[in-house]
Amino acid sequence: MKRIVIYTDGGSRGNPGKAAIGVVFCDQDGSVTKKFGEYLGDGLTNNEAEYRAVIFAFKKVRELFGTESLAEIEVEIRSDSQLLVNQMMGRFKIKNENIRMFVVNIQRLMEGFAKVSYVAIPREQNKEADKMVNEALDAQG
Repeated sequence: MKRIVIYTDGGSRGNPGKAAIGVVFCDQDGSVTKKFGEYLGDGLTNNEAEYRAVIFAFKKVRELFGTESLAEIEVEIRSDSQLLVNQMMGRFKIKNENIRMFVVNIQRLMEGFAKVSYVAIPREQNKEADKMVNEALDAQG
């Protein structure tokens, strides 16, 4: 069984505003294996960026490992967004229709994995993903 820990972050400058995501893949020993930062565009909220980061992460896992090996992969998503973690764990209701669409998309992308879990972490433990967000935003000027 392969275990992948993925740190995700999304941010916007202005809310809504210019938004970006940061995603950091770590192996089971905690070593960083891949880092991604991507500018999303203008007019997005911070919460929308947080969910888009998770969508990006699952799509990237599928791209890197192929769909045939998903049953051998455990994914742990670590996020400093309490809202995202609690909504994905079913603890909080989803009232926003945009967020509901993101959650449905994420649930589809979660299918086929051996296990998927979500862990809320303090912002200080998400510095690398946050750095990727800010680099992507800075690159846009």
